[in-house]
Amino acid sequence: MLPTASFRSKNRTRLWFILAVILLAFLAWFFIFHSGSSTTTGADKQPHRSGMRGMRGMPGAGGATPVQAGVAAQADVPVYLRALGTVIPNASVTVTSRVDGQLMKVYFTEGQKVEAGQLLAQIDPRSYQATLEQYQGALAQNLALQKSAELTLARYRKLYAQDSLSQQDLESQIATAGQYSGAVKADQAQIDAAKLNLQFARITAPVSGHVGLRLVDPGNMVSSSSTTGIVTITQTQPIAVTFSVPQSYLQTILKALRSGQTLPTTAFDQDGNQTLAQGKLQFISNEIDTTTGSVKLKAIFDNNDEALYPNQFVNARLQIGLLEKATVIPEAALQLSSDGDFVYVVKADNSVMRQPVKSGPRYADDQIAVLSGLAPGDQVVTTGIDRLTNGAKVQVVTAASAEAAAAGSKGDAGRKKTDKTSVDNATTGKDSGTK
Repeated sequence: MLPTASFRSKNRTRLWFILAVILLAFLAWFFIFHSGSSTTTGADKQPHRSGMRGMRGMPGAGGATPVQAGVAAQADVPVYLRALGTVIPNASVTVTSRVDGQLMKVYFTEGQKVEAGQLLAQIDPRSYQATLEQYQGALAQNLALQKSAELTLARYRKLYAQDSLSQQDLESQIATAGQYSGAVKADQAQIDAAKLNLQFARITAPVSGHVGLRLVDPGNMVSSSSTTGIVTITQTQPIAVTFSVPQSYLQTILKALRSGQTLPTTAFDQDGNQTLAQGKLQFISNEIDTTTGSVKLKAIFDNNDEALYPNQFVNARLQIGLLEKATVIPEAALQLSSDGDFVYVVKADNSVMRQPVKSGPRYADDQIAVLSGLAPGDQVVTTGIDRLTNGAKVQVVTAASAEAAAAGSKGDAGRKKTDKTSVDNATTGKDSGTK
């Protein structure tokens, strides 16, 4: 009996011990749980309320979407064609000698600007001067013979009238006088040719422009049959720009040129940002390039400041028309979709309507013409378009107010971050103290 009672007593002791351990564990868990909750409740509730306020302020959650808008205006919009062009000299001349002889002296420096008629080089003129004097001597001789023949002819005519001279002698003297008259004319022609050769020995500039590198040095023999030349002159004032446009614009350009209209042309730099020169369209090619389907044009520029240089690449802009009293809107308002161009129009009740439009050429730096779909005075959305749908409510704000609102949002975000950091630091400090 004693072993049985002892066994039961041991079991009861073990059971009470297990219950005491469970109770202690529950009390420890309860204490830790409530201690952590009291520490984090204040920090957790404030961000939650801030998050709800942020949700209530978001567009589309019951409030109007803030947007910026512009007003459609009316203006005369020029219609331009743009193309890549090449600057070419208005004239390029290779100066060669028109007579044979030794090049005595050169009167230009390489790269110099010369005027038409300016002396460039001198060829030895002595042989041509001697030839001229020879022809002048022959002319004097033949003039004397001609005079003598004419005087003899006058006497023969009197004698023939008195029937003292045969008709054969008279006719022979008439022929002799005509022969010397012809010789005088031949001598005069030779003299003119000799004088011309003397002029050709003085080589002058045929056009105004800049000379290039000297191709022949003084002392060399030059020939009229040589194609090498002495120097090349390129005319840069005025200067030309050639460019090509699609053949679809050919009739528009032809009608303007044939009627005497001036088509203004502007040359921009290679990047298309800086204006280099203003000119006008001068010529159009007499055929279409079949490989590209384009027609070549040539515009002339005064180039007084020499902003254009031969073989320079430029961007050419040709004005081919003018849209009078066209509707223009900010370019940022125009949107493109699979259905075509459209804009969001702000209605009187502060709702927006998606309006299909037909866009035209650009105007100024940040505007574009609208050919149909809008009228001057319509208000169109320029920013915030990605958050809009047809019929959505909007609040039109200015750029300054939008920037202020953005700055305020950044400030709120910074304060929230500071508050959260303070709460985290307080929690960390309490936990450290507890530990």
